[in-house]
Amino acid sequence: MPQARLCGCWGGRVLPLLLAHVCYLLLGATVFQLLEKQAEAQSRDQVQFEKLRFLENYTCLDQRALEQFVQVIMEAWVKGVNPKGNSTNPSNWDFGSSFFFAGTVVTTIGYGNLAPSTEAGQVFCVFYALVGIPLNVVFLNHLGAGLHGHLATLERWEEQPRRSQLLQILGLALFLTLGTLVILIFPPMVFSHVEGWSFGEGFYFAFITLSTIGFGDYVVGTDPSKHYISVYRSLAAIWILLGLAWLALILPLGPLLLHRCSQLWLLSRGLSLKDRGAPGMDGLPRPQKIPISA
Repeated sequence: MPQARLCGCWGGRVLPLLLAHVCYLLLGATVFQLLEKQAEAQSRDQVQFEKLRFLENYTCLDQRALEQFVQVIMEAWVKGVNPKGNSTNPSNWDFGSSFFFAGTVVTTIGYGNLAPSTEAGQVFCVFYALVGIPLNVVFLNHLGAGLHGHLATLERWEEQPRRSQLLQILGLALFLTLGTLVILIFPPMVFSHVEGWSFGEGFYFAFITLSTIGFGDYVVGTDPSKHYISVYRSLAAIWILLGLAWLALILPLGPLLLHRCSQLWLLSRGLSLKDRGAPGMDGLPRPQKIPISA
């Protein structure tokens, strides 16, 4: 009997989802390959061309010496040291940058452009993440539970007058709109202005960050040619925490708002037809309530 249930679960739910997931991955791999492979080849050819031109301009160097120099640069980059500029570049481990790094650890973003290079720092990072990641999850869960408590009145939504229903929907829509502007629109504009990015690049950075993907191709406060304020990266870390909290809040609100709008539209249409004397509207079923679980 348990084996039959297991087979039924695999055949009815797990297997189709697994196939859909694999197909989605195959689709993504195909599209990314078509979009990025040619650009990568062009970049590789450009690097080789620049290396050859550099050797032609500086005949005192040979290929081996150049490769050793490139290796030094790559090792510095892996350790988070930007090879551009000179030794007066801002430290990657001042308090603001360290605060930003701590935020990327507990939120599991992990851009990859900066990591501890000392053994002590790596060990501390492991234990810091073991405590910080669950703490961050608990914080976001409690934040979502707090919102559910404030939305408890929506459980009695159908019992309220239509004017109150409309005001609640408008209030939710306004809340979502203002939050989206503050979290997802204005910060990319600020990052684009400070970093010299386009708005598309700034929005791309914001989405990759708040979705905790964290590629590391765009990271704020890393250009040595720019003079950032001391709290710039700390403010960015606070924005990340607020953005993740905002996402935790709006995830249950989106479907709820759509459902309430559809309910209000159906009720308005039913009442309108009823006023005109349309037959059969007296038995219009009341929309079922959606329980809001913590």
